[in-house]
Amino acid sequence: MRRYIVIAGLVALTLFCAGWAGVTATRNAAETRLARATVPATLRRATPRRATLRRATPRRATSGRATSRKKAARSTPAADPLTASAQQALAAAAAPLARSDDGQVAVAVDDLTTGADAAYAGTQEFVTASIVKVDILSTLLYQAQQSGQPLTSETWALATTMIENSNDGAASDLYDEANGASGIDAANHVFGLAQTAVGTDGFWGLTTTTADDQLRLLRLVFTRPSVLTAQSQDYVQNLMSQVEPDQQWGVPAAADAGTQFMVKNGWLPSGTTGLWEINSIGEVVHDRQRMLIAVLSAGNATEDSGISLVQTVAETAASAVASAVASAKG
Repeated sequence: MRRYIVIAGLVALTLFCAGWAGVTATRNAAETRLARATVPATLRRATPRRATLRRATPRRATSGRATSRKKAARSTPAADPLTASAQQALAAAAAPLARSDDGQVAVAVDDLTTGADAAYAGTQEFVTASIVKVDILSTLLYQAQQSGQPLTSETWALATTMIENSNDGAASDLYDEANGASGIDAANHVFGLAQTAVGTDGFWGLTTTTADDQLRLLRLVFTRPSVLTAQSQDYVQNLMSQVEPDQQWGVPAAADAGTQFMVKNGWLPSGTTGLWEINSIGEVVHDRQRMLIAVLSAGNATEDSGISLVQTVAETAASAVASAVASAKG
């Protein structure tokens, strides 16, 4: 009898434990369901923040440190020995000329034959004067391409006068047609001219730029790929090859005798100091190598002295790059 009582007690205890376990399991299941319902809501609030941080980090790296590494790689002698040699030679040749002119001159050269390029004071800012007319025309051609509407015969005539004769009235009309500073600045953004700010309120001649940016503009006009069509490029090149005789100075001083050159010059006395801004951009053949050259200068005592300086710098720079490339190639 006692044995039956013990067995009955054990059975009761077992049933009690099973019941408690069931209650606990039910409570745990309820807590789990609550947790599953709560945690995703928390994650949905937190995830966008984390996702934003993850997306932002690569962009910062690409536009900052990663880009800098790529630029550094391109400028090292191991990566591009011709460009490294050209840069060293140009700096050595241009520095004395710049010092004698109180540092108010800059030059950039792209040897299209070999791919070497170099600059001295390439990011120094200057006023464009009339070299901006190439930018104005390039903008109009690009806008026409984008709209699908060809330029009118009147626009073609004004463009010819603006480039070949450097006519200021034609430039003002075409500046307005391009939607002024805002229209040209928008095109320059596409062109990659980040260091150029177009003069506002009709003062296109007071556009500021750098030798580096002018070299980018020349590449837009003379090399492919380009956002300008080949037809648009040919048009600008043709006008630059036919500037009137008294404007065939500057960059053409670096051209081999008897070779064709293309040029656009700018000259402007400062309204405050009376000193001259003298600039020249274009393409020449120097030592049988096709070169794009941009020379910018400021603070010249006279127009003639400025022209003389620009021509000396253009010829010196072209010779330095050609010699450096020849030496590097052995």
